[in-house]
Amino acid sequence: MKVRKAVIPAAGLGTRVLPASKAMPKEMLPIVDKPAIQYIVEEAVASGITDILIITSRGKTTVEDHFDRAPELEARLLASGKQRTYDEIVEKLIKEMTDVGFVELLSEMEKSYKVTSAYNYIEGLVDCLNISEGITDEIPE
Repeated sequence: MKVRKAVIPAAGLGTRVLPASKAMPKEMLPIVDKPAIQYIVEEAVASGITDILIITSRGKTTVEDHFDRAPELEARLLASGKQRTYDEIVEKLIKEMTDVGFVELLSEMEKSYKVTSAYNYIEGLVDCLNISEGITDEIPE
């Protein structure tokens, strides 16, 4: 069976990285030059995932915005001759990414309930659950 769908819970409060996560969602904290959530999505896409559902909560609109178009920014990049940066943002991040959808939970709940909610939301078609709690440069065999 080919794995095609994944759920990424991103609705927590980020209490383990306070105070950094008080004003910015933990998922948007940069690792080198990209937000953590982008690495998670890129890894899923590289493994063949075609549909991703990210579970968010109140105050995490920047996660959704990161995977959406930004016409003003795109126009400014093109006008200032920054084609390479434009390609990186538009072509790689948005167009080449898989289908990324979002569901916002309205109250803080246990992770298992969040996952169950997502499972029901996409009618039980989840093949992969990605709970990323650490960073490593090793690829498991």
